[in-house]
Amino acid sequence: MQRGYAYFCFGPRARPRNARSLRPCSNRWLLVLAALVVALALNAAHAERIKDLASIQGVRGNPLIGYGIVVGLDGSGDQTTQTPFTVQSILNMLTQLGVNLPPGTNLQLKNVAAVVVTASLPPFAKPGQAIDVTVSSIGNAKSLRGGTLLMTPLKGADGQVYALSQGNVLVGGVGAEGGGSKVTVNHLSVGRVPAGALVERAVQSAIGDSEHVYVELNSTDFTTTQRVVEAINGAFPDAAAAVDGRVVRVRAPADANGRVGFLARLESLDVTPAAAMAKVIVNARTGSVVLNRSVQVESCAVAHGNLSVVVSTEPLVSQPAPFSRGDTVQTERSQIEIKADRGSLTMMQAASLAEVVKALNAIGATPQDLLAILQAMKAAGALRAELEII
Repeated sequence: MQRGYAYFCFGPRARPRNARSLRPCSNRWLLVLAALVVALALNAAHAERIKDLASIQGVRGNPLIGYGIVVGLDGSGDQTTQTPFTVQSILNMLTQLGVNLPPGTNLQLKNVAAVVVTASLPPFAKPGQAIDVTVSSIGNAKSLRGGTLLMTPLKGADGQVYALSQGNVLVGGVGAEGGGSKVTVNHLSVGRVPAGALVERAVQSAIGDSEHVYVELNSTDFTTTQRVVEAINGAFPDAAAAVDGRVVRVRAPADANGRVGFLARLESLDVTPAAAMAKVIVNARTGSVVLNRSVQVESCAVAHGNLSVVVSTEPLVSQPAPFSRGDTVQTERSQIEIKADRGSLTMMQAASLAEVVKALNAIGATPQDLLAILQAMKAAGALRAELEII
């Protein structure tokens, strides 16, 4: 019985030892194999985990907020004459600590600042767990560097206290001034207290209250939702069903341990998301323009010219003749100059993002010019993308 052999060729004359009659193999098989490997690598790189595309309904954080005081500043605190709430907070705190000041006492403090403390209560947080907090000045303090945050209760949207914060404020900046000069590096009126709050109350999660769990995509897309359903059913037959274009209902084990393991496997499944919708994002305040790879432009001609109006005012002094009774009067003379740059007509016929950018650069369009050009192209029906202005 003759044996069969499966082997890879690494040269035109490579042969296995036990082969009886073999033909020299060509390097073209290596090219085919390399192309196959590259294609598989690209497909695998494009696939994303469900964890990166969606979240589990009910698993979310909750914002917390509180009002507190930072003490121990090196003369960079609030000016108490302009921030009376800082003095009132100090007086209330001293009263609670058993220190009673005479009525009408005028405190001139320089090392105290009123702040707002914010944090996010993570899902499944339990009492005693430490979370980070952000401390932001609400007065006119120059810097929070070196300060200490006093015990501050952090409340949720329902008004209940869920955490208590206290600790040394860490500011990632430095500043100095003197003799009318001032140097500041980074932002000094906002700091952070790592592990600066302890959770006092837990928020109950509804993830285990029913037979199903719900997977919510980060953005609405029917194609991606359908692919998520297919990926889940491929690993867990008949477990998932789409509710709408964003939510997928998944049947999960009833016990907590089995449900956690089930969700861990579910989040690790790979899904290839659908191509994003063609969109152009324009920031009118900064002039930033972002186009995604799906943007296409129909045939059109674009001419853009800049119109500038310059108004200059020159002060003039009218001096009366000597020994006259006239008064010296200051007048102004204005000059108005209008300049209009010639805009050349440029033909644009692009089918890809690279060609769109090349065509817009050809007419010398700046980011500010793109705001007007893109709006005009959208109105003319030449821009095949959604134009969103933020």
